[in-house]
Amino acid sequence: MTKLVVISAGLSIPSSTKLLADRLTAATVEALEDVEVTHVELRDLAHQVTDQLLTGFPGAELSAAQEAVRAADGLIVVTPVFSASYSGLFKSFFDVLEIGALDGKPVLVAATAGTARHSLVLEHALRPLFAYLHAVVVPTGVFAATEDFAGTDLASRVARAAGELALLMGKVSRVDSASPVRRTVEDEFAEPTPFEQLLREASGR
Repeated sequence: MTKLVVISAGLSIPSSTKLLADRLTAATVEALEDVEVTHVELRDLAHQVTDQLLTGFPGAELSAAQEAVRAADGLIVVTPVFSASYSGLFKSFFDVLEIGALDGKPVLVAATAGTARHSLVLEHALRPLFAYLHAVVVPTGVFAATEDFAGTDLASRVARAAGELALLMGKVSRVDSASPVRRTVEDEFAEPTPFEQLLREASGR
């Protein structure tokens, strides 16, 4: 079964960010034949995200969310715009993900704000972030200002972006077999380098 993870960084209840995430989810599910959806509300994980930044260890709920992201075939990520960029909570969640968790993974990026003046946040903030994380960002990002929810143009943009994500999830593998695979944290603990070897390498022997 295809696995879709939807990450919403909305802070209020109700939230326009969650509303946009739900619209994108519904359109993507409609485009896919068989899909399992996992919703990750970062508002509920805010304390655990901070704790991991400070201690290096995730709580149970955050760990489950991270595992869902790692196992996903595709992601929908939606953030409110704060100070002309993604929110701090949104960025912090991806800061505590294991390195390589998004390698080759299709990602649909979206954002909400009170005014259309922030629409370029998709291009100057979100796309560079996920390019750095080695994700495959779908061509169409979706930005929704407050007035967009009352119009008809948003629906067409949502449908187009969802279709592109569904196509990538169905046709593109997450990691090219010819590409080097990053070692995970589990790999490092499974095959630890002996301390004596580390000393020899550090001394140039």
